[in-house]
Amino acid sequence: MTEYTPPLQDIFFVLEHVVGFEDLPKSNEDIDNDLAFTVLEEAGKLAAEVWSPLNENGDKNGAKITDNKVIPTKGFKDAYLQFVDGGWNAVAFDDAYEGQDMPWCLAMATAEMWQSANLSLSLCPLLTHAAIEAIHKHGNDEQKEKYLPNLISGTWTGTMNLTESQAGTDLSAIRTTAKKDGEFYRITGQKIFITFGDHDFTDNIIHLVLAHVDGMEHGNRGLGLFIIPKYLVNDDGSLGDRNDVYPVSLEHKLGIHGSPTCVMNYGDNDGAIGYLVGEEGKGLHNMFTMMNNARISVGQQGVAVCERAYQHALAYAKERVQCGMLGDKSNDDVAIIEHMDIKRTLMTMKSYTEAARALALYAGGMIDRARNSSNDDAKKVAQNRVNLMTPLVKAWCTDLSVEIASAGIQIHGGMGYVEETGAAQYYRDARILPIYEGTNGIQSNDLVFRKLLGDKGSEMQKFIEEIKQITEELSCQNDEVLSSISKQLKTSVNYLELSTKWILETGANDLNSVAVSAVHYLKQSSNIAGGYMMAKMALSAHSLLQSASNDNEEFLKTKLITARFFAESLLPQVNSLTEVITSGSNSVLEIANEQF
Repeated sequence: MTEYTPPLQDIFFVLEHVVGFEDLPKSNEDIDNDLAFTVLEEAGKLAAEVWSPLNENGDKNGAKITDNKVIPTKGFKDAYLQFVDGGWNAVAFDDAYEGQDMPWCLAMATAEMWQSANLSLSLCPLLTHAAIEAIHKHGNDEQKEKYLPNLISGTWTGTMNLTESQAGTDLSAIRTTAKKDGEFYRITGQKIFITFGDHDFTDNIIHLVLAHVDGMEHGNRGLGLFIIPKYLVNDDGSLGDRNDVYPVSLEHKLGIHGSPTCVMNYGDNDGAIGYLVGEEGKGLHNMFTMMNNARISVGQQGVAVCERAYQHALAYAKERVQCGMLGDKSNDDVAIIEHMDIKRTLMTMKSYTEAARALALYAGGMIDRARNSSNDDAKKVAQNRVNLMTPLVKAWCTDLSVEIASAGIQIHGGMGYVEETGAAQYYRDARILPIYEGTNGIQSNDLVFRKLLGDKGSEMQKFIEEIKQITEELSCQNDEVLSSISKQLKTSVNYLELSTKWILETGANDLNSVAVSAVHYLKQSSNIAGGYMMAKMALSAHSLLQSASNDNEEFLKTKLITARFFAESLLPQVNSLTEVITSGSNSVLEIANEQF
């Protein structure tokens, strides 16, 4: 397996020229570009030197379970403790609870490197971060004081417990029950697919559990969100008795073998003691605080796998010698990167990865603006954009991770299909990403029904107008490359506008037709959003190349080439989706179940 090289220059270029990091409203105004780059450099060192070398071992020697205790992959605990000792778990969180109050987008940028280096291990802090968000937003003061400092430091970890065997997408079918017992509740039931539901990294694990409140109506309105510690926490912060919650088995998975995915039993004896977060009946609403940020974070995981699979394939293409070049009469064998199909495939991998990274970090920057802007209107504007971007980032970036990892296997040829080269691991690891935290089909429904029809297309139209504006800026530069990007992006956004109009008109009286077209609409809008990100980077690269102080010419020229490739080779592929969106639902609606 090849070494991982953190793409620091690419990441920081996005932060500086897409996110606008220098002008980003921040809780901690001492964080400038120089400090941000230093943070990225140090995070990259730990990712490359400590986490990455354990990636293959995690795949081959995954977590085990013995006597209701999970035994993690050898080396994972030490790597996690180095992560905690470096303060990395606390980067983005409230300094009132021992956090470092750095921007969310900077935390996302560091997370990409953990995830590229070792996706399985990175899932542990990811779920802790989700638990922190839920308690910080919906917990009472006592709960925040008791749990947040240790969760934020990483001294304790957190989990998210939603799914049951009969309750996946439909959480109203949850059977796990919480019965009031004085100041707490006793929870009984079973949860599945619980990431890092047990381990020995830390002294305690704080489970956030969605359960039906005994006596309330069944369905979403009867759910509550509960804190269930592995070990009860005394008033002085010390650990008390073992709670009645245990892992009973691990799932045998296609990938992410180093991440223990547990079946968790609650209340096999007297009932697991849990503490209500927020109000009874508001559990699903409060859980979505975890889900929404987790969805963008999963999109970032998709970017991470794209980057790692691309690096792996690039290294192989430079080393593997096979056949002579077209037109070369000497017929000397050359590295396969010299062959045009390989070069085209690598360009596809590279440009998709850069566009996806930019879109994910752009959404992260909007999270920062929604949280930290001093003006309420500015906060609302940013939050509306976060809401629109969430399904795009989650679905597009994770779909791309599977596509890019598959392309990486293809570049390896037959050697990609065997485990020795390591290319197959990225494909296997990537395949969960379009599924968890809401399948990508659910993301497409979220986009068209909640986001698009929900505000009658207002936010999407604003986004479309922004894209049109940058096409005008590009065309005014009197540059061949920028003009080509402008032309292609303008054509694509016009198609998106037609698709959007159809969704809005059809959705007024024919929801089924809209539902059939939702995945295609998400794919079209996401690719064009990616094209917008590439256009922003191309415009910045062109401007910097005109600067006398520029000392990064090769990198900037490569940015322009990559953006042009995306515009000319990838964007036109989604233009035809307008025809599919507007007229492709009839056959799906007509076929009867018995005809399959």
